[in-house]
Amino acid sequence: MIKSKVKNFLLPFTICLLIALALYPDSSLDSNQYSTEGLDLNYNLSEQLAMASDSDATNPSIFTPHLGKSFEGFKEALAFKESRGNYFTVNTLGYLGKYQFGAETLKLIGIYNPNQFLYNPELQEKAFIANAERNKWILRKDIKRFEGKVIGGVEITESGILAAAHLAGPGSVKKYLRSYGSHNFSDAYGSTVKHYMRKFSGYDTSVLEPNKKAKARI
Repeated sequence: MIKSKVKNFLLPFTICLLIALALYPDSSLDSNQYSTEGLDLNYNLSEQLAMASDSDATNPSIFTPHLGKSFEGFKEALAFKESRGNYFTVNTLGYLGKYQFGAETLKLIGIYNPNQFLYNPELQEKAFIANAERNKWILRKDIKRFEGKVIGGVEITESGILAAAHLAGPGSVKKYLRSYGSHNFSDAYGSTVKHYMRKFSGYDTSVLEPNKKAKARI
């Protein structure tokens, strides 16, 4: 009886011992095989990689897909210049949203509640379209007259005219064109009509229809 108990104990014990010995690390392991001595570990990242971060990849305000000279490219390029594409920002002068609208301009396109406007991205997009179509109607004769000409070293294009009108208003753009660059409006941050004419030149804005009474509605 006792022998049977001893046998039943020794057999599992022996199996466990053999497994433990098989898994136990080899004490004769040569650590020199894993040494980094003599290796050049002083790596230099390229500037582009060094400036990248995980937050950059997930932050929509600084990521812009390549849209070329399409109308979407025009909108996003202008939005990035105005606010880095941030719908919910207000600058030091009180201009609102992704495209930095002033309260008076918003009234012209039918928006009377700036706070509601600021927290409604869909309304902001419609406001951009409405304002651009209104400006295109106001500047329709100037677009026809000056498009393709060079003023102050800048080729005049419809998209450049509309971008400048977004910055300074259509009246300032008329003065710039009709003075052949002598009247170059500058905003409080130093951006000029001429700069916007150059920066936003050559985009396809043909999708915009001139509309004197354009309104932003959702």
